[in-house]
Amino acid sequence: MRLRQEARVLKEKAISSMVTATEAFNSPHDRGRATKVLLHLQHSFEMLLKAALVQKGISVFDPTLGRSLGFEACVRKVVEHAEIKLNESDAGTLRAIDALRDDEQHWFNQVSEQLLYVHARAAVTLFDDLLQCVFKEPLANHLPSRVLPVSVDPPRDLSLLLDEEYTQIAALLQPGRRATHEARARIRTLLAMEAHTGPETRVSSKDVDRVQAGIRDGAPRPEVFPRLQQLATATDGEGLLVKLRFVKNEAAPPVRYVADETVPAAAIREVDLQARFHRSVTDLARDLGLTRPRCIALRRHLGIDADSTCYYEFVFDSQRLPRFSDNAFKRMRTARDNLDMEAIWRAHNPSARKRETCTVPDCKAA
Repeated sequence: MRLRQEARVLKEKAISSMVTATEAFNSPHDRGRATKVLLHLQHSFEMLLKAALVQKGISVFDPTLGRSLGFEACVRKVVEHAEIKLNESDAGTLRAIDALRDDEQHWFNQVSEQLLYVHARAAVTLFDDLLQCVFKEPLANHLPSRVLPVSVDPPRDLSLLLDEEYTQIAALLQPGRRATHEARARIRTLLAMEAHTGPETRVSSKDVDRVQAGIRDGAPRPEVFPRLQQLATATDGEGLLVKLRFVKNEAAPPVRYVADETVPAAAIREVDLQARFHRSVTDLARDLGLTRPRCIALRRHLGIDADSTCYYEFVFDSQRLPRFSDNAFKRMRTARDNLDMEAIWRAHNPSARKRETCTVPDCKAA
């Protein structure tokens, strides 16, 4: 396969970091082991995502700053690119690794051996999937099976593992233990794992405070960490050939977020709205390959601006800045590819004095 020069360099950096991460995981020495694993896993995926985007001819630089994109921006771009085949569950795995690495690098958390294993094992599986999808080569060409993440304490059911971790945190918070710092480090790990279920994943001290209060009040885990109820793992194969993936727990009830005093405070997670609604009007039109007027017409046809999952208006003093989510982009991309854009343009042309009756099926403005 003929590679672009920059893609080749980035791919080699990605593989080097993955080799270093697996070597660190299997090291018999514990000093700095978890830190090294998480830092190199995150770096390996950032390099691999950028290599994949560059190979597909997609820019990985911010046009305003002239600097390469950050990890989350790369994840979004890869999810949007259908040929790379990164689904939302896979994106969640990447975000969780990034969130765990973020706390490990900028503050501290405590990742148990089993949680470290499931993330390392899932990382190897996903790295191999992406490497084969984009570059048509297996990870085994670069990483012998003898150095894949292995553990003498293989993972149990994820729900049981999370319950054990929650019980351990509650024990550490008991009066007289003088282990609050360790309990909070473990809380940060579980909060970081919520990245598997959505992009708003940066762990704040306020979130840790609320969880700590909820645990001390005796609240059960589903109330304190409702998003983790949606998480499960699926494994294929056995021994060194096992493949592990994080998947959605279909049996879990949907999570509801409400501003209600009857809801336990620990269950309410602060959401970074700027991370969720990150596309400007110009960004949305550019990413869809539409002019701004045609983008507005499509927004009107789909009722995007009236959908709270798609549209949010930030207010800064006298400024009002409309922003759009990935959900808006996906809905509009599907409509662009499947509906008659000319009919939508005629019906919703923002510059027209009179609008015609929309003839597009299921038109929300008809």
